Amino acid sequence: MPAIAVQRAARGQSGARARRKRGLSRLTAVRAPCPAHTGAGNGRLRAGNTILPCALGRAGIAHNKREGDERTPAGAFRLVAGYFRADRIARQALQLSLRPLRPGEGWCDDPASPVYNRRVELPFRGSHEELWRGDGLYDLLLVLDYNLNPRRKHRGSAIFVHCASAHLAPTSGCVALRHDDLRRLLPRLSRAAVLTIK
Repeated sequence: MPAIAVQRAARGQSGARARRKRGLSRLTAVRAPCPAHTGAGNGRLRAGNTILPCALGRAGIAHNKREGDERTPAGAFRLVAGYFRADRIARQALQLSLRPLRPGEGWCDDPASPVYNRRVELPFRGSHEELWRGDGLYDLLLVLDYNLNPRRKHRGSAIFVHCASAHLAPTSGCVALRHDDLRRLLPRLSRAAVLTIK
């Protein structure tokens, strides 16, 4: 069964002290398709003893992701950047470093562009996503290092962990959690957290 794991290898420390300093040692999630009317998402994320519903790509998980295929990429990815809407969410005491989003920020999803799969300033001529959204999906946003270094054309872009829609509808390739679940999870994540999708 396809699974997602967010984990941190703890070395040299143990017990409550290590958990406080380093964050959760392991998070896991499994793909668990549910009837659309339940609003329960198509995945499950385990954080310690807590299991959270999550949304994954509507076309499943892929080892050979392509731009626009609506699949979540398989692999192990670091959380390399984070953003939040300061007009909607107060900055929290987090181990992860988040920066406030600004109107006019976007993310290039145009494989023909030299800045494919990079943050861009708007207006931008190529195909892109706007990060400053009205629907709340990017109120909290973590960038995975999928297809960043090196970047490969047409292999997928804008792969994030972000807030889910009201009914946990499947995503276009990202991992999405309910707003309150993601907000509670963030302070527990280590700076060196790795998201493994398999």
